Amino acid sequence: MLTVEGLRSRYGRIEVLHGIDLTVDSGEIVTVVGANGAGKTTLLRCLSGVQPVSAGTITFRGEPLTTVPAFRRLSRGLSQSPEGRQIFTNLTVEENLRLGAFLYSDDRVQKDMDDAFQMFPILREKRNLAAGGLSGGQQQMLAIARALMGRPSCLLLDEPSMGLAPILVQQIFDVVKNLKALNVTVLLVEQNAFGALKIADRGYVMETGRITMEGTAADLIADPRIREAYLGI
Repeated sequence: MLTVEGLRSRYGRIEVLHGIDLTVDSGEIVTVVGANGAGKTTLLRCLSGVQPVSAGTITFRGEPLTTVPAFRRLSRGLSQSPEGRQIFTNLTVEENLRLGAFLYSDDRVQKDMDDAFQMFPILREKRNLAAGGLSGGQQQMLAIARALMGRPSCLLLDEPSMGLAPILVQQIFDVVKNLKALNVTVLLVEQNAFGALKIADRGYVMETGRITMEGTAADLIADPRIREAYLGI
């Protein structure tokens, strides 16, 4: 579904991605793990089109995506739940969700919203409240639900567990795992390597703008280098 080859990106004169290669097959959950500052968020920003690519190619569902403007990538089937949630705090929960469905005006929008409320029941309870009044965990649920309202075939998730209590982290990861049943392919970027690898099919390890390891999630969890560096084992 998604192929990245030789991807490079820079902030000014400083290159931060140094030739990234990765693939995501349809129906997979693929995670990119690494420490803060490894370039994971920059990678997702390149994929969603909000960060310029200086070299390399992005191919999505067989079509070149590298030069497609960010605002057109959602209609191609690529949606992102960004780092830091970036919800519209002055709007209600329901208004945030409807903005996620801005491409559509059909009857299915209400069903999409009902599906989001079924996935995150607390959002139904708070649908008429300002999103800024939600807890951090609830805001993360809203960010994911809003991204799903765009009906993506591939969802980019950037640090969904950041700043959440352990019980909420598990809830978020359970939701991500269940997205496979909805035929949503997921590329997940996470500092929580163990939690991400437990629900993923495959993984990549990113360090200072480079992919340094890749493999099945089970193989990466079992690798002594990963266990020592990222799992604290």
